[in-house]
Amino acid sequence: MTPKERAKKAAAIMWENDRASPWIGMRLDTIDEGRSKMSLVVQDHHVNGHDICHGGIIFTLADSAFAFACNSRNQNTVAQHNSITYISPGKLGDTLTADAKEVSLSGRSGIYDVTVTNQNNDVIAEFRGCSRAIRGQLFEE
Repeated sequence: MTPKERAKKAAAIMWENDRASPWIGMRLDTIDEGRSKMSLVVQDHHVNGHDICHGGIIFTLADSAFAFACNSRNQNTVAQHNSITYISPGKLGDTLTADAKEVSLSGRSGIYDVTVTNQNNDVIAEFRGCSRAIRGQLFEE
């Protein structure tokens, strides 16, 4: 099995069991070893009292992209620490894309950067996720 095939199979299993991401309105657009892209169209129920996309929605999109990237090797992996910096607001009707990239993987610990942009490629947020591998796999190899 190639790394990309492994990543696709792991992502398919995760997506099948992920009730939160589809419910929020996310799509898994691309997957590869240590990478993923997810997107979301900002709808009325994603907008806060300032009439912009709620920061928690943006964080959740980035966190989901991080999760798919760090589980792409078929090793159960969870978040250890995450942080986000909001740069520009997401607006109603925007398509937000979270592009997750592995920065470092050493033993059971990984670091991933996720850039969230809108349809004009304006940066909305920068997210850094630190992962920790735990016991088990998504599928038996």
